[in-house]
Amino acid sequence: MRASDFRSTRFGTLTTKPLSTWPHAYFLPAPIPREVELQPETVAALSRADLALGRLSGLAMVIDNPALLLGPALAQEALASSRIEGTEASLSEVLSAENDDVPIENENLREVANYLRAIEQGSELIKAWPLTLRFFCALHETLLTGVRGDEKFPGELRKSPVWIGSPNARPETARFIPPHHDDLGDLLTDWERFVNEPSTMPAVLRGALMHYQFETIHPFLDGNGRIGRLLIGFELMQDGILSAPILHISSHFESHRNEYYDRLQAVRERGEIDEWVQFFAAAVERQANESAGRISELLEIRERYRAQVRGERSRVGSLIDLLLENPVVTVATVVRSLSVSQPTGSSLLRRAEDLGWVRSAGRWGRGGKERWVATEIWHAVTRMDFDD
Repeated sequence: MRASDFRSTRFGTLTTKPLSTWPHAYFLPAPIPREVELQPETVAALSRADLALGRLSGLAMVIDNPALLLGPALAQEALASSRIEGTEASLSEVLSAENDDVPIENENLREVANYLRAIEQGSELIKAWPLTLRFFCALHETLLTGVRGDEKFPGELRKSPVWIGSPNARPETARFIPPHHDDLGDLLTDWERFVNEPSTMPAVLRGALMHYQFETIHPFLDGNGRIGRLLIGFELMQDGILSAPILHISSHFESHRNEYYDRLQAVRERGEIDEWVQFFAAAVERQANESAGRISELLEIRERYRAQVRGERSRVGSLIDLLLENPVVTVATVVRSLSVSQPTGSSLLRRAEDLGWVRSAGRWGRGGKERWVATEIWHAVTRMDFDD
């Protein structure tokens, strides 16, 4: 970390711990600003993002159960956020693994499954808990237990220095050294106050500042990026902007990974807050519009499928909501979810195949169970063909 790169002290300074055994300079962030003077282009980007969020929120309000239409989209968000940190898996593998009633053996799939559990956990906790240390430590414990990073104290703040760079980086060659662990208490107290105090600041700007500061503080030994991205959606829920975690921002960050990291670092080094906020607002706008379009398309599919089987004596209509929750199913999934016999489950999938809702996608996993994919729903969520 070169001192010459840090040309602005607007958002923090390089400092050292003279009485500590840690000899290296580190970045000590300033308190989160409660007022920020922004360029007109940044204000316009925030306005577009706020409008997109408003449209998404309005659409979600007319749905009887938003989560019903977001199962595979949440899996996609979990996968994108995990991929940023190096996890290697595909969406078809993630959704196929959800059908198994046995422990997941693949390390990458367990990481994504933990992320999904953290989303579910946070969606319940946010109803009663504010966004505090207690909240995100609970999510962190869920995220890292039983996977890579399990040895890095899940749910506990770090008690040692960390540095960020290439896999083999040393403190001397690191691109960034977050604040010393002795400074975490004061920094997180300011962070908690910022995200919970009343504010007239636009919600998207609050989210951008909150996320930047969390990633800069880097309170854990591992999992900081995934927790920080989870907190974006939960802050929007706490602020009453969204009723469910339906903004899937990690896909944008994954597809612009280098810029994502560069923009965060540019705030620390050069105070480039406008550039970071514009990047963040563009991500919110794009993903809010994509989520709204996805929900509208899934609603149209649901109503069309229901019309197809209106008056039909079989229970094939009961498959519709199941396929919306997860467009990759097995006979065992149908049997378990609908409480029917194995022959009935198989018959229902064959009828759904006749209707054009599903097709066989071959066998997968332990025991080689046959998978069925709802291709139209899959495409509405992913905009891709199913990878058999």
